[in-house]
Amino acid sequence: MKIKSYFVWLLPLVILLVSCTKQAQRPNIIFIMSDDHAYQAISAYGQGLNSTPHIDRIAEEGVLFNHGYVTNSICAPSRAVMLTGKHSFVNGKIDNHSKFDWNQDNFAKQLQTVGYQTALIGKIHIPGQPQGFDYYNVLPGQGQYYNPDFIENGIKKQYQGYCTNISTELALDWLSDKRDADKPFLLLYHQKAPHRTWMPEKKYLGLFEDSTFAPPANFFDNYGCSSHITQHF
Repeated sequence: MKIKSYFVWLLPLVILLVSCTKQAQRPNIIFIMSDDHAYQAISAYGQGLNSTPHIDRIAEEGVLFNHGYVTNSICAPSRAVMLTGKHSFVNGKIDNHSKFDWNQDNFAKQLQTVGYQTALIGKIHIPGQPQGFDYYNVLPGQGQYYNPDFIENGIKKQYQGYCTNISTELALDWLSDKRDADKPFLLLYHQKAPHRTWMPEKKYLGLFEDSTFAPPANFFDNYGCSSHITQHF
């Protein structure tokens, strides 16, 4: 099946891909999320630190956001916000350690009610069994870069290889073989990278050995105001 795709940038770390097929009038949705991906590390923003040609192409053919605002930028709470559309104090996931109630509504559940087939693949970092997804294959917790465990519909299994490649292969496999081609679909495709501890694929371990990156001006900032605050407590 040939899919014509239209790409739209939402945020530096999030890509929304809307695809229209001959079989369905409603759009297919692929939501791509990278983790802790600073805009300075995306060459479309002109920082010159590295090269990200595929992301740059999406920015060129879609929309590049120069101003973005979030209700919560922390790892797990940000995902809970995007799933539920609620502020953190409403959905309950105010930090990485607080509990999250999967029984509450989320946009994947809403799409299921109107006939969408849904899948979640990669990192979610929210404990419990994901709800709203006909298929999920997720990393437990933060996950591992090398030979990671995944939980596929409740069953833990280990995959050999590098996490980024495995997540991509799992997403492509679901798109090609594990979904009903007659239904519109939602795919949440979440990468672990480039969250620290930074462990690249082995072939890239020496990629920047000959490069020197100047630290930002505030890299050694001692945040002097903090000592003033401490004196008052």
